Amino acid sequence: MQPRARAHLSADALAHNLRGLSEHAGVPLILPVKANAYGHGLKEVVRASRELPQLWGYAVAMPLEAAELVALNPGKPVLLLTPAAPDELRELTDLGVLLHVSSPDELAALPPAARVHLKVDTGMNRLGVRPEQAAEVGRKLQERGQLAGLYTHLASADDPDLSSARRQLELFAQVRAELPGVPAHAANGAGVLAFGRLPGMALARPGLASYGYAPAHLAQVLPLRPVMTLRARVGAVHTVRAGESVSYGGLWTARQDTLAATVQVGYADGYPRNASGQAQLWVQGQRRDVLGRICMDQLMLDVSGLDVKPGDWLEVWGEDSIRPAEVAAWGGVAEYELLTGVGTRVERVLAD
Repeated sequence: MQPRARAHLSADALAHNLRGLSEHAGVPLILPVKANAYGHGLKEVVRASRELPQLWGYAVAMPLEAAELVALNPGKPVLLLTPAAPDELRELTDLGVLLHVSSPDELAALPPAARVHLKVDTGMNRLGVRPEQAAEVGRKLQERGQLAGLYTHLASADDPDLSSARRQLELFAQVRAELPGVPAHAANGAGVLAFGRLPGMALARPGLASYGYAPAHLAQVLPLRPVMTLRARVGAVHTVRAGESVSYGGLWTARQDTLAATVQVGYADGYPRNASGQAQLWVQGQRRDVLGRICMDQLMLDVSGLDVKPGDWLEVWGEDSIRPAEVAAWGGVAEYELLTGVGTRVERVLAD
């Protein structure tokens, strides 16, 4: 069966981004591949990145993701960024996954062979040991030969005002001083772009930036390239006569006879329904308006005056057409939501 939508992934763009980010940070990178590699496809992203010298390892959010990643034999460390349930710890340890510890209470359940990265909560207030407790917990892990790393997460490095992020880094530095020699990491993508080289850090964890996206005020720091180009097939072409409406609710009515293409991508595939009324697709070098409300599986597009036929592939978003940031804005979502929402029906294709 033929796919109706394809996410074309550029291995060259991913390598370009990771090289630039590693050089800017001055350290090797942990590549977050949670949520199906931010919607890009776990298998494809690992295949494209596993041999890159800038890459130290990978990070995921869920134990199931860790197990799936290990099964791909990435050849690099796999770090779990959230707590695992006690009955998952031995299997994860046996798989060689680096575990997350964010509470003193978690130590008792750790298998003897576990290796962990200790999370310090410096202001995100999501997960982590408080700074005043972190050194004590870290020393206990060291005594057991289990402490492999130390990290925190910056809550607002994407804000032009970096005072909060700097305060977090100061708190983290105090903890690091009490646990010398432990590999540490703090910078997410915005942190890498905003701060560059951070003293005392062994690694960095750029997420969305690795896939080609940066906050607007940091976009000129590095020439990042979007890794994904999304395309969809035309299912049908028909004429909407003047006075007729299109799609649910009749939000759009033709003022004149209009040639419409029914394109086989919809909100179940990750194209935001709330973009209705603003959305456009790229057709033969032109922006063309989406007509009416976006459906679960399809959308309708004005292709008047163009030679478009069933089976043609149209560009939904890409590096040289309509950027995902624009589509996300139409839908009232962040780029994170747009990309991670690209559904399983969309085929992932890796290209050099």
